[in-house]
Amino acid sequence: MSKLLIVEDDVAFCTMLKTFLQKKGYEVSTSFSGSEAVLQIQEHTFDVVLTDVRLPDRDGITLLEDIRMKNPKTQVVIMTGYAEINMAVSAIKQGAFDYVSKPFNPDKILQIIENALNAETKNSEPNRNKERKNNERIIPSNNSFVKGISDASKKLNEYVALVAPTRMSVLVIGDSGTGKEYVASSIHKASKRADKPFVPVDCGAIPKEIASSEFFGHIKGSFTGAVNDKVGHFEAANGGTLFLDEIGNLSYELQVQLLRALQERKIKPVGSNKEIEVDIRVIAATNEDLSNAVKEGEFREDLYHRLNEFSIKVPPLKDRIEDLMLFANYFLEESNVELDKHVVGFADEVLDTFKKYDWPGNLRELKNIVKRSVLLSQNEMITMDVLPNDIAYASHNSKQTYGLFKNQNEQELILDALEKANGNKAKAARMLDIDRKTLYNKLKQYDISL
Repeated sequence: MSKLLIVEDDVAFCTMLKTFLQKKGYEVSTSFSGSEAVLQIQEHTFDVVLTDVRLPDRDGITLLEDIRMKNPKTQVVIMTGYAEINMAVSAIKQGAFDYVSKPFNPDKILQIIENALNAETKNSEPNRNKERKNNERIIPSNNSFVKGISDASKKLNEYVALVAPTRMSVLVIGDSGTGKEYVASSIHKASKRADKPFVPVDCGAIPKEIASSEFFGHIKGSFTGAVNDKVGHFEAANGGTLFLDEIGNLSYELQVQLLRALQERKIKPVGSNKEIEVDIRVIAATNEDLSNAVKEGEFREDLYHRLNEFSIKVPPLKDRIEDLMLFANYFLEESNVELDKHVVGFADEVLDTFKKYDWPGNLRELKNIVKRSVLLSQNEMITMDVLPNDIAYASHNSKQTYGLFKNQNEQELILDALEKANGNKAKAARMLDIDRKTLYNKLKQYDISL
């Protein structure tokens, strides 16, 4: 039986997590402070330690050092709130296995624990830990992405989980750069078709003259230039998912052909008399108002309803600002790997600027800015001098944002955040960009009671 240690000063949360993990078959011990955890580590050997990044007497990073000195094989998972994501990333660079953001899904922590235990088993060869400490970086896999912890992201993830197992066609709506293809890919990966092809198609990039051939294929000699048989997107996605990005760019003629193919589940390559049966699920995406295009006669109403059996709205980045640094750190590590750099994090003034900027280009813009900054950085931290001027300038003319310790009216900011969060302290703390404990201390300092 694997032995776990939970280090968390929130007694209620710690007890709840312990009970949950015990029911899953783990032997679980708890500590409510760093010093208490050190005593347990000295007396017992644990397979995995789950520790809060902030504790009453120390932080999780210094505790990580003690754990690794006692037993390098013990895997450490950092539990963190939104405000301490940078600390968690720093901990991983110093040898922690992974981090999980609060509040987290129980299945998520189970998966991380299982991964940690598997990593311990697979990587027990000599000198591994020394090598990992010197070269550690979070390497994002092609199958991973940050889901986000904001209310908007949670709702998005719930919709994905709800519709993924069904056969329903899905219309993904959102501004450019919000990650619509990622949402479509997530639906596919969580569906019963996950082991079949996922074929993305940019409808705006297909010339009208060859659109039929691109979608349905053609046979050799069917038209000038058709020197070989060609498999179209429908046949390539057979058994899996066809993702039609920017569906509103399709010509009216191709809309008719697409509707027929979806209704009959059969296609006929250009120049062929033979029909091919296809079993595909269609996910379409658009950054425009298709219902308005239907009213104006630019998009077929019957095709619109065929595609829109279930719709998902992907929120812009400005509406999920709580996720900003999760994505920024993800893109930072992705850029480090791609560019062979070792940038550690973001300077405080850069973080403030990011939070004040409106991000009209959404996640795509954030990814590009972080990648550019990593390329230009000559030291371990991304600083203001490597940011584009328009972002730095825009931040000075932005709307008022929350932020304590730099404002003389922090009491009013706290009250305003609590009101907007309907009294939810955890949500108010995220809005204020502080951890839960700091908010409780401030409530006590200003004698604010709810």
